[in-house]
Amino acid sequence: MKIAIIGAGAIGGYVGVKLALAGEDVTFMVRGANLTAIRENGMKLVMHDGQEHVASNVKASNDYAATGPQDMVILAMKAHQVEAVANDVPKLFGPDTVVVTMQNGIPYWYFHKHGAALEGSAVQSVDPSGAILKNIPAHRVIGCVVYPASELIQPGVVKHVEGDRFPVGELDGTTTDRVTRVSECFANAGFKAPVLENIRSEIWLKLWGNLTFNPISSLTHSTLVDICQYPLSRELAASMMREAQEIATKLGIEFRVTLDKRIAGAEKVGKHKTSMLQDVEAGRAPEVDALVGSVVELGRLTQTPTPHISTVYALVKLLAKTMDEGGGGVRLQPVTD
Repeated sequence: MKIAIIGAGAIGGYVGVKLALAGEDVTFMVRGANLTAIRENGMKLVMHDGQEHVASNVKASNDYAATGPQDMVILAMKAHQVEAVANDVPKLFGPDTVVVTMQNGIPYWYFHKHGAALEGSAVQSVDPSGAILKNIPAHRVIGCVVYPASELIQPGVVKHVEGDRFPVGELDGTTTDRVTRVSECFANAGFKAPVLENIRSEIWLKLWGNLTFNPISSLTHSTLVDICQYPLSRELAASMMREAQEIATKLGIEFRVTLDKRIAGAEKVGKHKTSMLQDVEAGRAPEVDALVGSVVELGRLTQTPTPHISTVYALVKLLAKTMDEGGGGVRLQPVTD
């Protein structure tokens, strides 16, 4: 398949190398240092066990028109970065091009083919101008939930930490030829990519932890195990999760694990810094609206109070504003006498 991956960061780089090594025709849509590095050296993947793989046959471009129609387009950047490329993405479309969305949080297409009272509603917190839905129409989308953890350690080099699951699904829950092809393509590259009947349920299961532990960790500079083992922060996380569960239930979602089991799973991860905390320390814009603001928005749409989520959202939004105005990150510094 001809596959364009927009973004060669932690997830895009990982996916792209594996797909290229499996024989797919991969083009990274990138710019800057990543563009130069990939053109000169290919894309390197360092696995968790130290094995190194280099996809020297990949292409890298920042010219969408010249790249031309693809069989599959993978959106591999964070949710708040999608709007910046939305106008260019259609240049990669042919008649049957599918778009695999790999963003965390509530996606812009959430209410397309939702089949309930909110059918067709916009998710303004992740697509405030409507440009994403206009340029990347939901009928092309295959939903995907990203479970692996990896990091871009230098331009053109990604280090895999753990995980290989990328469940996929059609927005209406049907098993089509195209979603089956996507699943098989990913499986041939060594990923676990089952076709799910309800991709939204899987999105909520991951979001259930992300919307709580990410902002709490970014505000407190604490790891997952710290948050889970400190009684006050554990109860705050649980309160946020209960509010989110009430919203999800009103939207027809059933969680396949209990709240306590979800927290226990986060605790077992140990001294892990969430992606939002890593962004805050590095001075990168944290992924606030897709992970937290979207849930506040869905709370309003379903008339569900979200006092705990809304409070944490306000605090982390202010942190993001302070970082942006100050032009830097926030991290703990050792104190010396």
